[in-house]
Amino acid sequence: MSDSESRQNADQNVPPSDAPLEATPSLRRVEDNPLQEAIKTVVLSAILAVGIRTFVAEARYIPSGSMLPTLEINDRLIVDKLSYRFSKPQRGDVIVFSPTDQLKQLNFKDAFIKRVIGLPGETVEVKGGRVYINNKPIGENYIAERPDYQYGPVVVPENNYLVLGDNRNNSYDSHYWGFVPEDRIIGRAVVRFWPPNRLGELNPQPVYPSEGSPSSPK
Repeated sequence: MSDSESRQNADQNVPPSDAPLEATPSLRRVEDNPLQEAIKTVVLSAILAVGIRTFVAEARYIPSGSMLPTLEINDRLIVDKLSYRFSKPQRGDVIVFSPTDQLKQLNFKDAFIKRVIGLPGETVEVKGGRVYINNKPIGENYIAERPDYQYGPVVVPENNYLVLGDNRNNSYDSHYWGFVPEDRIIGRAVVRFWPPNRLGELNPQPVYPSEGSPSSPK
């Protein structure tokens, strides 16, 4: 065979550069079924939603007036469930927590929302319409009215917190049933997203600017 014939045969076996290459069966793209794609999307969305709700954040609504005037009935909140994995609750935080053992004995099953007032190791007392931490009154610019009851003095146990509702005289809180163990805390309420006219961050300014002096907040 001449060189020209060989070149002609070789040229016949090489497709043009812009000719489509036929895919072999093993390389052909299998078209997904639309129903299968929809199911995959729903399942993935559900997994992500459960993961976010379990570990990162979740939405909650307010069923009672125990946190007035800060939170109103039917307010919707975002609860941060992540930050307390890296830091401890602070005085002034509005927290959501599961019922304590004592509350469970009273057949409470739903989560509570209150404000952290007493930290582990602190002595808390309510008298004369004021809350005292380690014998110093704290300033509270968020309560509906001054408390009309006497409570304490009590020492907050290690790994526990004393919580009170902002609606002091209409709140079922620590001065009735005791302390909240740290492992019962679900997270910190950070943002109100409903209603629209009340949308915004909770406690946008520090409630207690100086922890060294409990009486300093204005």
